[in-house]
Formats: sequence, C-alpha cells, structure tokens
Amino acid sequence: MNIALISIPKIEDNRGNLSVIENDVLPFEFKRVYYLYDVPSGAERGGHSHIEQKEFLIALSGSFDVVLNDGFEQKTVTLNKPFEGLLINAGIWRELNNFSSGSVCLVIASAVFDESDYVRDFDEFLKEIKA
Repeated sequence: MNIALISIPKIEDNRGNLSVIENDVLPFEFKRVYYLYDVPSGAERGGHSHIEQKEFLIALSGSFDVVLNDGFEQKTVTLNKPFEGLLINAGIWRELNNFSSGSVCLVIASAVFDESDYVRDFDEFLKEIKA
C-alpha cells in the first residue's frame, strides 16, 4: 500500500517540545494546510480518495484511526503522536474515525482544493483502481 509513517523532527526541551515540518520532511511541496477538530463522537470524516493529491495527516492532539484501502488491501493506522504523521499518496481511499475527545487532525496537502481531484464514491473508486 502506498502509504508511510514519517517521523517529524522533535526538539525536546524541559519547557515543552517543538516539532518542525519543512519541505525536506515531506516527499512533496505543500500547497494547503487544514485541520479537523470538534469531531462529534461516532462521526467519520474522509470517505474519498484523490486522483493526484498527496496528503500528510498528523494527530496534533488526541487520537483517531485512518482506515485505508488501495482496492486490494485494507489497513487501519492509529495516529496519536504529534511528532509522527501518515503520508497518503494518490489513489488510496481513506476514512477517518474513532476520534478521541479533543482530537485535532492536521492535514498538509500537495495541492489546493480541487473538487475534480476527489473520488467520493467507493464503488467508482474500486472500478477505477481495477481498470
């Protein structure tokens, strides 16, 4: 599956830790940053794949699960460390669920929002992958 857990440099200090994401941390140049928060208990986010866009997800606070599917295999990754993120390359279906109270999901994307880059129907996703 075309995903990877990537460690984010962490500078430890007795006053608190600092992590920095610069262009050398990610295998793509980022164009957009957004975050999910106040996700109600039992709610799910995601439910799509991208045709070209790559994304890097980080649990800045709390935890959540990322359910990934490449059309052949399904895998669940739990994110719960602010110094580790999940790289999701294009062509991977993702669903985010099991958000803990107070969790914050930061997403760093390789492109600005473009609705035409989204595949929002799972059956259509499977057809495109297997074609």
